[in-house]
Amino acid sequence: MSDGDLDALRAQRMSQMQSQFVSAGGGGGNDAEKQQAQQEQMRAQEEMKHSILSQVLDQQARARLNTLKVSKPEKAQMFENMVIRMAQMGQVRGKLDDAQFVSILESVNAQMPQSKSTVKYDRRRAAIDSDDDEDYGC
Repeated sequence: MSDGDLDALRAQRMSQMQSQFVSAGGGGGNDAEKQQAQQEQMRAQEEMKHSILSQVLDQQARARLNTLKVSKPEKAQMFENMVIRMAQMGQVRGKLDDAQFVSILESVNAQMPQSKSTVKYDRRRAAIDSDDDEDYGC
């Protein structure tokens, strides 16, 4: 192969790689626009979720949900999704009170995988005990 053929091959390959890069969304300004649009979409979804929850839950249930978010965020997320799905299907009549909140939360607990915690006692301390030593203030 001559130098001219190699240069043509390189140029062809370079243009091919550039077209793949652009089609994959690798443009400089285009990437920032996509990210901004994605953030705007996430913000709109969060706003819609909060409006649905404020329509469906009463004040005590909202307070309990906020407490649950602090202690167990993944369980609160599952609960929110379940309540929103129920509201969209028309299964919720009026606002959910605290008792209904607890019953739905129990069904969420039944769906979540249970992790069993175990406690192990370290009983080796009895073997290391230095009470048998007889150092009398040496």
